[in-house]
Amino acid sequence: MKRAWTLKENYEFRRVYQRGSSAVNGSMVVYCRKNRLGRTRLGITASTKIGNAVTRNRARRRLREVFRLNRDKLQKGWDVILVARGRTVTASWKELNDVFLRSCRKLNILEGGG
Repeated sequence: MKRAWTLKENYEFRRVYQRGSSAVNGSMVVYCRKNRLGRTRLGITASTKIGNAVTRNRARRRLREVFRLNRDKLQKGWDVILVARGRTVTASWKELNDVFLRSCRKLNILEGGG
């Protein structure tokens, strides 16, 4: 994923957390906030509560792939943060995909209104 498509700086994450909307599910938490860039950017976090570095990196890879597969379904111009939870690593791909789309529909960021 290109650097221009990712959230990296702490102030970017804080802005989305404080002023954005969120949707919570068993496998992930989705935060989103409108940006003025005309493209959707992604940030991913995985707490040490999830497990060791191998487990956290696996969770991040899975969330990044779910976002990549569904990027075309999202409206342009949003900052999206995915927060990994305990079930992110063990959930099936179908479950992760369904949870992500359900969260996006709840936040009204899907193309065509959801």
